[in-house]
Amino acid sequence: MDGIPSIIFLFCNILLLTRYGSSYPLCIDLRSPFIPKSPLAFCQYSGSVCCNSTEDVELQKQFKSLNVSGHGCASLLKSTLCSRCDPFSAELYRIVSAPRVVPVLCNSTVSVNSSQSQLAATDFCSRVWDECHNLSISNSPFAIDKGGSVVNSSSKLTELWESKGAFCNEFGGASDDGSVCFDGGPVSLNSSESPSLPSGICLEKIANGSYLNMVAHPDGSNRVFLANQPGKIWLATVPAEGSGETLGLDESNPFLDLTDEVYYDTALGMMGIAFHPNFQQNGRFFASFNCDKVKWPECSGRCSCNSDMGCDPSKLPSENGAQPCQYHSIIAEFSANGTSSQPSLATSVQPQEVRRIFTMGLPFTAHHGGQILFGPEDGYLYFMMGDGGSIGDPYNFSQNKKSLLGKIMRLDIDNIPRGNTSVSSINPIFPVMGYNHSEVNNEEGSASITGGYFYRSMTDPCMYGRYLFSDLYAGAIWAGTENPKNSGNFTSTRLPVSCAHDTPIPCTTAAGSSFPSLGFIFSFGQDNRKDMFILASSGVYRIARPSRCSYVCSMENVTAPVPSSPSPSDGKRLSKPLTVLLSILFSASLLILLNFQHI
Repeated sequence: MDGIPSIIFLFCNILLLTRYGSSYPLCIDLRSPFIPKSPLAFCQYSGSVCCNSTEDVELQKQFKSLNVSGHGCASLLKSTLCSRCDPFSAELYRIVSAPRVVPVLCNSTVSVNSSQSQLAATDFCSRVWDECHNLSISNSPFAIDKGGSVVNSSSKLTELWESKGAFCNEFGGASDDGSVCFDGGPVSLNSSESPSLPSGICLEKIANGSYLNMVAHPDGSNRVFLANQPGKIWLATVPAEGSGETLGLDESNPFLDLTDEVYYDTALGMMGIAFHPNFQQNGRFFASFNCDKVKWPECSGRCSCNSDMGCDPSKLPSENGAQPCQYHSIIAEFSANGTSSQPSLATSVQPQEVRRIFTMGLPFTAHHGGQILFGPEDGYLYFMMGDGGSIGDPYNFSQNKKSLLGKIMRLDIDNIPRGNTSVSSINPIFPVMGYNHSEVNNEEGSASITGGYFYRSMTDPCMYGRYLFSDLYAGAIWAGTENPKNSGNFTSTRLPVSCAHDTPIPCTTAAGSSFPSLGFIFSFGQDNRKDMFILASSGVYRIARPSRCSYVCSMENVTAPVPSSPSPSDGKRLSKPLTVLLSILFSASLLILLNFQHI
């Protein structure tokens, strides 16, 4: 009976420790997260992680063994597997209470009392079901028996679980009571302070070539497709950030060469590339480019200035020696089938069109857009069309709902023809951000906005969730911040830009300025790690860790020597595993003292 008080005391301390230790970085093997010797090549984590390079390779092999069709599902499964590298993986996999094969998938909005960031408010479990339920998955991590062990078989989720509800009851969970759940990306905890703006954008130059398009390879690897304006597409390997390596690309061996079909001039050429959501199974991909009907007989389509919209092409003036609708915008389908055992293994394809998707004559020689993208949810192909050219859209093509110029077109390329939308359903899109052209360059002014992406990489955590855009003349880059989330209210801030001192390829700078001489910024790109790239006339630049340019980001994990005498602020960052250990030692000491009193 004498030991009962001490047992009760220790039990109470354990209860307190259990509560206190929730939602803090800890790996599945109960190690503290660490900075790997080399950046992870497959999983989208940087800074402190729970995987080394060997474990990263094993996760990539496991991902390939799934052999899943559908880019959307594959992307979700990749991020789910890579959650083992998350600094909060012990919590995600509930190692202390009930170890799991997959992390707890967020299955409801974040509770008011949750410590997890509002980024986790998405119903990730439902997304996994919606994208994957009808697809066959080999060695599925969701195929478990009654004992919780994985059953090695090829199956669909609908063959294993009777409904989305049953699936999410098994694998889903809310982020509440201090715990965390997996929402598709690195766990981020709430802070009592508003996230601060980045102090600047740090770049590393990894290539000298000039490209207009970058598309991540659908296989989830570190490969990307790069296209230039004259009409060539290359398959390239992207090195890990900070590795000191350059882009792996053989210019003498393009993936696809369309220079015989593409008409290349200042504002004409190869405009876009996009890969079918099921490219790994069907090998289908698409190219958007311009052609000259005088030089290529197959460059033939209806003029965008036509009687349906009350326009007479014979009354349009010639421009730069070209007649109205001499040049066309084309979307053509190509195939990677037949060149290798699997489409994702193809390294080159023949320049033979499988099908012509769209052809339209252009009234003038500029302002015709041409970017193509697949919608992440609906699988439709979106085609962005400019106003057709000439200064100020003098024929009002953009405002005319009967004209295809100045519009975003949605194409169901799996069911053509499918019919068109009604004119009454076309609504204007109003701008949410912008800048004064005279602010960029007082001497030359500015040209046009080069749109970018929402930054979703953790390489620069202070940039996460912000929309980056620039001016064509490369004089400035802005970050747009939406506040509150999903409100459509954006504020934009012009940010300083520098090149890392250890950039693989040295950057040049303008006299009297730290801003790199990028030339023209043509476009932005993303790889499968969600790292963001600037495609400029002077080369390819990646957004790097802020500390490499001496920029300060409080959220970045920077490797630094341990100070001999920590400051008060350092004490606040004392690792919780260490705090828990000290508390246990303290409790054990008290327990020993209590036991000695009763000897």
